[in-house]
Amino acid sequence: MTTTTADRPVTERRRPFELGFTTFGEITADAGTGAMPSAHRRAREIIEQARVADQAGLDLFGVGEHHRTDFVGSATSVMLAAAAEATEQIRLTSAVTVLSSDDPVRVWEQFASLDQLSGGRAEIIAGRGSYTESFPLFGYDLADYADLFREKLDLLLKIRTENPVTWQGTLRPALEDADIGPRSLQAQLPVWVGVGGSPASAISTGRLGLPMALAFLLGPLRLHEQTVGLYRAAAQQAGHRDTDLRTSINLHGYVGTTSQAARDVMYPYFAQGMKENNHQRGVGVQMPRVAFEAQTSADAALLVGSPQEVIDKLLTYHEVYGADRALVQIGFGGMPQRDVLAAIERLGTEVAPVVRREVAARKEATA
Repeated sequence: MTTTTADRPVTERRRPFELGFTTFGEITADAGTGAMPSAHRRAREIIEQARVADQAGLDLFGVGEHHRTDFVGSATSVMLAAAAEATEQIRLTSAVTVLSSDDPVRVWEQFASLDQLSGGRAEIIAGRGSYTESFPLFGYDLADYADLFREKLDLLLKIRTENPVTWQGTLRPALEDADIGPRSLQAQLPVWVGVGGSPASAISTGRLGLPMALAFLLGPLRLHEQTVGLYRAAAQQAGHRDTDLRTSINLHGYVGTTSQAARDVMYPYFAQGMKENNHQRGVGVQMPRVAFEAQTSADAALLVGSPQEVIDKLLTYHEVYGADRALVQIGFGGMPQRDVLAAIERLGTEVAPVVRREVAARKEATA
């Protein structure tokens, strides 16, 4: 049988600094009109967002997993497969896959299929889940929260490197010479670990030498310096080279025409999303304008402002954390599609080229 170039395993393509767009696909009443979008409309908007992100030159497109009727992202691999057919270059990632309440075999099958379909553009960000509705939904006990993730990540990584697979744990039936397919098109399907700031999570991720996607919501920009330090120290102690480690900053943000315009556009929708969609249904967070403004300052977490303001903050994140990737969630809270698409385009065409160039220059200067 002849093997063509297209049939051979491909490797992940990397830039000096990667920028991506993510969405939760939340269904929120419009902050101005009160109108509620349909699930169909939100799903189609997500595919359009992926297409624009690809055309704008962004590196990644991600969909977050939630299992409630105020989100459309319960089947992220399906959404990403649709996005694969609407795009050409952009990488496709879960943001995140709630691995603790899923089956690693099925997760692998879905994302390896996505990898084949997309020509080697799939990856997984595996997490424990800050939203916990999936645990009772799929019959898992929250008392096993940490053990479930640890065991299932172990199996997922084994599936990635071996086939057939023989494996035994305590919370899932054992596997004996299990043939699990398809295999990924990439030589190694990227698996990141989503970390919300927990020192224990960062340490365990570092010991495994896996890339870490660090989630920011609100707070000081330097809030997770210790977390990243623990991650790198644990990796070094386990024998992993620091140069092989990758870190991502996952943020909420908006790129506007000016600093003030960005804040004016984002605030009402972000506040609505924090109230209606944050964590468990009915337990939202109030976000007064003054609190929002504080979180958009140069030393706070939110990535909001003019293209230059966003460039400056991304370079600060790179300097503080050594991050080589940022995933920006734009539009949380039901922002109109026209505003989301405009911000995606600015992020890809005005922000990304400058950040990549500056990071590359910094790396060359310190080499």
